[in-house]
Amino acid sequence: MNAGDRVRVERGGTAHEGVLLPSTSPEHLVVKLDSGYNVGVEHADADVDVLETGVFDVEGEADSESAGTDAEDESDERAEADVEFDDDLPTISLISTGGTIASTVDYRTGAVTAQFDAEDVLRAVPDLAGRANYRGRVVANILSENMEPSIWQDLAEAVHEEVENGADGVVVMHGTDTMQFSASALAFMLDTPVPIVFTGSQRSADRPSSDNVMNAVCAVEAAKADAAEVLVCMHATESDDRCALHRGTRVRKNHTSRRDAFETVGAQPLGYVDYDVASDASGDAAGVEFTKSYRERDAVDLALDADLESDVELVKFTPGMDPAFLEACEGKAGVVLEGTGLGHVHTDLVDTIEGLVEDGTAVVMTSQCVEGRVCDRVYDTGRDLLDAGVVEGEDLLPGTAKVKLMWALANSESVPETMRTPVAGEITERSVPWE
Repeated sequence: MNAGDRVRVERGGTAHEGVLLPSTSPEHLVVKLDSGYNVGVEHADADVDVLETGVFDVEGEADSESAGTDAEDESDERAEADVEFDDDLPTISLISTGGTIASTVDYRTGAVTAQFDAEDVLRAVPDLAGRANYRGRVVANILSENMEPSIWQDLAEAVHEEVENGADGVVVMHGTDTMQFSASALAFMLDTPVPIVFTGSQRSADRPSSDNVMNAVCAVEAAKADAAEVLVCMHATESDDRCALHRGTRVRKNHTSRRDAFETVGAQPLGYVDYDVASDASGDAAGVEFTKSYRERDAVDLALDADLESDVELVKFTPGMDPAFLEACEGKAGVVLEGTGLGHVHTDLVDTIEGLVEDGTAVVMTSQCVEGRVCDRVYDTGRDLLDAGVVEGEDLLPGTAKVKLMWALANSESVPETMRTPVAGEITERSVPWE
């Protein structure tokens, strides 16, 4: 019985039929069903019938009964496998931080677990072959809810090193839940002469509707293109037709599970990658079209300012909010407020905010509205906030504002001026309606 055989597995009165896959643990058999989904079955007391041998050539084939003892050796072989280089192709660095695009299913719990490194992803997405030369490295192996500012710094340093060593573009594989924060962090910390493209997937590779292949292919094509900025590349629609390229400081995840969950706030995306064109191409960037102005490749020299002040909080104002939430920020280096409308909070909180500013805390106001910009000069409350020392955050997204304030506190001589000045496309010149 080998991986690639068609089998019927029965245990506890339940039967499953499909193709046997390499197991991730000696206690479980893994079967790919005809529906495209995978199922894990405990090996103990399971009756297995081989219906047909060698139906599929499964990479990393192993006897399922000895999968546990051989797993470590197979992992070493995969890690040491050579990736063929072609002098005529650009070099793209694949950097993994974990997340669903670099995940498999833990058949002990049934949950999706981040455990593939960058080279595993390359092998898991054969469509990437022939598009570029690849270098792979792992910065972290976590689900994105466990992302921390210190890992942003490690990631920025890794990207800097890859570009310094000749990478023509970088693709960062990242969990989608906090991708917008990490993309913002790198946009502020790095001046890059090449594209840095974040991508991930909303659905794991074992699901028939997974978006990992299309997102990975489009991200590589974007990394070969001309826009030398930090971008987020994800499905533009629910269909497998094209990916959108969002500027890293203007993007937001707006849906929990849709494949087209990411949107550029207040404008159209920077560009798109046509998957039909990209999927049939190799060599030069294929299917990439930019619809807005961008920073061109090699327009700036590579530079890294990775210092961050991590003692910054993002506080969302709601009616009836306990003042203790703000009082608890006493002594913080910075606070970003997510106010209502044009940037307001209850008038009873103004004195508390003024006290924070007087004690040396930088306080920046943003809006919880999805679009538009802060203007605290219209109503009395706003003017009182300005008198208290609050910095208007223009049309900064609240999450981006937090990241920028962390960076500004560590790198700027004038935090208010820096927060009001565009650094990485995070502030638009003016807010206008768009269709």
